Amino acid sequence: MNLTNKLIKLVFFIIIFTGCTEKIELELDESYARLVVEGEITNEKKAHQVKLSMTSSFLGEDRDPPVSGAIVTISSATSTYYLNESQSEPGLYYTTSDVQGIPGELYQLDIELPVEVNGQKHYSANCMMFPIAPLDSIGLRYDDRWDVWEVQCYALDPPTIDFYMFEILKNSIMLSDTLSDKMVVDDKLYNGQYTNGIGVGWLDPEKPDEQLQNGDTVTLRMSRITEEYAYFIWEVQRESGYHNPMFGGPPANVAGNISDGAIGFFAAYSVEYGSTVYEE
Repeated sequence: MNLTNKLIKLVFFIIIFTGCTEKIELELDESYARLVVEGEITNEKKAHQVKLSMTSSFLGEDRDPPVSGAIVTISSATSTYYLNESQSEPGLYYTTSDVQGIPGELYQLDIELPVEVNGQKHYSANCMMFPIAPLDSIGLRYDDRWDVWEVQCYALDPPTIDFYMFEILKNSIMLSDTLSDKMVVDDKLYNGQYTNGIGVGWLDPEKPDEQLQNGDTVTLRMSRITEEYAYFIWEVQRESGYHNPMFGGPPANVAGNISDGAIGFFAAYSVEYGSTVYEE
C-alpha cells in the first residue's frame, strides 16, 4: 500500500472516530408545520363539526396545537352553512344542530385562516354525498372460533361499485370512535345482492366496554362513503400499525383531499342505522 493510500485511510478513520463524540447541531426546517383538517357532513340532522389543528415542530412539546379564529363554511349548490368555534374546545367548529346534508349533492369545505400556514390562508376540499340503500336489520352471532360477537348486516346492495363504513354502538355509546376501529369495505363480494347477515364488526367480551349484558342495545351505523375516503381510512389504518425502528424514517403522510398541502380529509356521506337488543 503506498503512502498516499495510507494517509487517506488515516484521515478517514480520524473523521469517523472524532465524529462519534462531536456535538452536532441540527437545524430543523420549521416550515413543515402544516394544517390538519378533520371534518364531515352527513344526512343526519345534527351539529356537524370540523376540527382544525397544526402539526407541531419536530422537537416541540405541544402536540397538534389547535387553530382558532378561522372562518369555516360548508356549502353545496343549494345551501351554505357557517360554522361557529366552540368556546370550550379551541379549533373545533360546529354547524347549528338543525343542519342535514342531502344525498346526491356535492359539498365543499372552505377555510380562511387568520394567519398563513406555509404561505396559505385559504384551504378547501369537496366531497360527494352518495345516497345509501336502507339497512333492513342487524343480528348478533357468537363466533366460538374467535370468542367474539359478530355483528351481522342485512341489506340489499345496489348494482353499483360502492364503499361502506361500519361503526358499532352499545347503548348509544360509540365503540368505533377512531379511524383505526372502523370497518371499511367495498361491495365486490355482494355487489347487487342481498348481504344476508354478512359480518361487519365484532365485539370482544374480554374488553369491558364491549361485554354484553341482558337488555343491552347494539346499534350498527352503516355509511356509504366515497372511494377516496375509503382509501384514506385504509391508509390511516396501515400507518397506525407502523412501528418506527430506531433511526428509521417516519412513515409517509397519508394523502387526503384538503388543498394546498394540508393534511386530513373532509367527508360527506349518507348514514343508515339498525339496532338489536341482546338477550341471554
